[in-house]
Amino acid sequence: METAAVTPREKLSLYLDLIRWSRPAGWLLLLWPTLSALWAAAGGWPGWHLLAVFVGGTVLMRSAGCCVNDVADREFDRHVKRTAQRPVTSGRIGVKEALAVGAGLACAAFLLVLTTTPVAVAWSVPALAVALVYPYAKRHVSMPQAVLGVAFSFGIPMAYAAIQNQVPWEAWALLVANLFWVLAYDTEYAMVDRDDDLRIGMKTSAITLGRWDVAGVTAFYGLHLALWGALLWSVAGGWWFGLALVLALVQVAWHFGMIRHRTREGCFRAFRLNHWLGATLFVGLLLGMHLG
Repeated sequence: METAAVTPREKLSLYLDLIRWSRPAGWLLLLWPTLSALWAAAGGWPGWHLLAVFVGGTVLMRSAGCCVNDVADREFDRHVKRTAQRPVTSGRIGVKEALAVGAGLACAAFLLVLTTTPVAVAWSVPALAVALVYPYAKRHVSMPQAVLGVAFSFGIPMAYAAIQNQVPWEAWALLVANLFWVLAYDTEYAMVDRDDDLRIGMKTSAITLGRWDVAGVTAFYGLHLALWGALLWSVAGGWWFGLALVLALVQVAWHFGMIRHRTREGCFRAFRLNHWLGATLFVGLLLGMHLG
């Protein structure tokens, strides 16, 4: 029996599924800290050009990362109920095709970077390298979420490079601060699949932390907020930014309530709602810088 031809509309639908277009929470997790860094580096409004570059670049690179991740994990994903129907895993999109889509998206992001500064262009190379390494770290590193933390935080030094044509120490300190947030929410994500990951031999922070997973996630959140607040207080400190930090802390308590019983539903819900914490901190920074 011949396989029915895939229409352009069906192919587009598969590509959108490949890059998680219907689940914007993923790229929002990258976007909020990047925008915070953009405003901090510029001392205020960074301009429409750089705003468009970093919003577009964030969406493109996260989408490209999904393509690479799905290719790298296709054999593992077949054994995980939540991921078994991803386009590459299910065979609806071939490996070469998925990599071609990812390469195209990464090239489009690079074209955006070319409109900024030489330093930003130079740092885009290691940023891409870390993004490509992460999917394979899950096989060899006991806490691959730390590698993801670097990949997901690289928009911060890129923002400083695009604004100031240099990457000062503050940018790297903010990257470390943001890395703890990534450790927190991606450990929540890993807690969803822990049983499947143990069975197939995948390494995750949820497995490494064991019964200390909930405490670890809470500590990661605390370190993130403490460092983020300390580093940006001189830029936007005051009533608005302080309120944002308090509201973010309230969200951490909310997340603790969702994950404390380690149910799949609670942990996945906590992960999906993390972008609100990033949005809260960005809005607090914005209001603190512009309203005092």
